Amino acid sequence: MRANSDSDLLPGRLLRRPGAPAADKAFPGSQIDDPRLAEVLSPEAPLLVLHEGAIHAEGPAWQASHDRLLFSDVPNRRLNAWYEDDGRVEVAIDATWFMNGNAVAADDAVWHCEHGRRCISRSQPDLAEAPEPIVTHFEGKRLNSPNDVAVAADGTIWFTDPIFGIAMPSQGALADPELDHRSVYRFDPTSGALARIADYEQPNGVALSADGATLYVSDTSVSLGEVPGFSAGDKHEVWRFVAAPDGSWGDGEFFCRTDHGYPDGFAVDVRGWLWVSAGDGVHVWSAEGVRLGYVPVGATVSNLCFGGSTGRRLFIAAQSRLVALDLKA
Repeated sequence: MRANSDSDLLPGRLLRRPGAPAADKAFPGSQIDDPRLAEVLSPEAPLLVLHEGAIHAEGPAWQASHDRLLFSDVPNRRLNAWYEDDGRVEVAIDATWFMNGNAVAADDAVWHCEHGRRCISRSQPDLAEAPEPIVTHFEGKRLNSPNDVAVAADGTIWFTDPIFGIAMPSQGALADPELDHRSVYRFDPTSGALARIADYEQPNGVALSADGATLYVSDTSVSLGEVPGFSAGDKHEVWRFVAAPDGSWGDGEFFCRTDHGYPDGFAVDVRGWLWVSAGDGVHVWSAEGVRLGYVPVGATVSNLCFGGSTGRRLFIAAQSRLVALDLKA
């Protein structure tokens, strides 16, 4: 009998074979509540199924240099990649420390939120080496469990730090928080400065407008009701901050609330509209706070992003699936 080498015993990386995506036959079409959305999204546009079989898909991020969509499968401890050229899905990083949110910087480095190591880490564009922990503490105390991350045009890193990853064994490991607050932070990789921008009950999603002048943050304390031993809060809303001329962000203002589930993650498009996850799909708001429409995904959506070679594909992480919707403009 032939002796196996260590490499012979390693699992394969392929999770979906090459092939075109199938349309979700149960998808009823998008709901258009404002004529402005009809110019951007056809109600008949199909919902494309790119991948199935995740435990909890999260953190989609488009990496244009590699023509691929990166996304986490948090309990499976994997960072996966869907490739635009042939539709295959592969494990990009195996045995992660419960990665959740991801973001791609202008230099194509990939930034991650890790629940297990309770840090913000960074990978080189090819993901060939292990992610390097970059932000681990605030004022000498360990972070809680960074959840979502965004990279501004100036290269600064914005992230949220709730306690979900140290309260849910399937998302990390149980631990007592060292910090007495749950906050939104801004990190400057050049100077190493870490600033605490705002506090919430459980800050979750974070996104920036294309010009970097508007910051959106969600507070989802209601989701603690899903965690054994915790009581649900009453927050399921998105707040908005607008940068002042002196660079400060002020106190923020209420922007919107989801009636079904909670606004986990979201994405800002080129028009400044906010596409928000919820328990029943994706809801769309204009920059003025007008609800424009709704995409009934048929599952709880955790996060989403824009990408693809045209930049007009909306990638949606929805429980066990990665799905997508192509916009007209």
